[in-house]
Amino acid sequence: MAENFVDKDIVIIGAGPAGLTAAIYARRAGLNLIILEDKLAGGQLNLTSIIENYPGFPGGIGGGELAEKMKEQANAAGVEIVNVRANAISEESGMFFVTASKETYRAKTVIIATGAVPKRLGIKGEEELTGKGVSFCAVCDAPLYKDKVIAAVGGGDTALEEALFLSRFAVKVYLIHRRDEFRAARILVKRIKDNKKIEVLHSYIPLEVTGGTRVEGVKLQSKKDGSIKEISINGLFVFVGSEPQARIIKDLVETDKDGFIITDENMRAGKKGIFAAGDVRKKKIRQVVLACSEGAQAALSAAGYLKDGAEL
Repeated sequence: MAENFVDKDIVIIGAGPAGLTAAIYARRAGLNLIILEDKLAGGQLNLTSIIENYPGFPGGIGGGELAEKMKEQANAAGVEIVNVRANAISEESGMFFVTASKETYRAKTVIIATGAVPKRLGIKGEEELTGKGVSFCAVCDAPLYKDKVIAAVGGGDTALEEALFLSRFAVKVYLIHRRDEFRAARILVKRIKDNKKIEVLHSYIPLEVTGGTRVEGVKLQSKKDGSIKEISINGLFVFVGSEPQARIIKDLVETDKDGFIITDENMRAGKKGIFAAGDVRKKKIRQVVLACSEGAQAALSAAGYLKDGAEL
């Protein structure tokens, strides 16, 4: 164990909505904390074009703008955010040691808010053409496809929201979904149906992304009759769910078969002193407002534990 370390009440790993909210609540409780984040504060908010269902913004708000507002509020509360990767967590004598590139932090409590990253399709050509027409972020890359033909894959809220955003730039958007109907909110389904730029391809599975130096097409298989067809496109956007970023904690807490951390309703992760919040948790629904709620609960539970060993 490192002899030199920085003492904190709480180490929060991840500065997405859950981590930032947890930090704000913990600071209001007078706790000494730090957030470790190796990417942009705000997490996947920075990859979202528009958020229409976050309370307080009746006209919607850009994901990046909301991320910045959350960061500003955390900074105003005195939260320290360090842009560094947390490499390992170990436990000794009831204390947790979080090792980063330059420092080791010692704390009695840790909140894991590392979120999740977009899943891949795992098909031929996807990896080779990622960054060459295959993308997982509409807000990042949509402007590159002005007046082009593109395809989006997925059937949840995110897929439909991003397909609608992509249609602002592309001349045509194919929306590919493996089921007969969408799982997304009805209002989004209606918007998709009303959008003349979007053609829905239900009951199709992508088999291969084709192209040389750039994406040129995607091969699809019908789930109804097994037939194969290829459509010509300039870009393929994938929105088929997410994978948890729980590598750092997997040996200390229980996870489900997909790697999401299992917690109780108070965000306790099964080992005293460790809490999890946000998209890294096992749950059915992943929304910004829920991540914030979980971050608040994790901080309150951690505060209770620090006070008298009782996790609220």
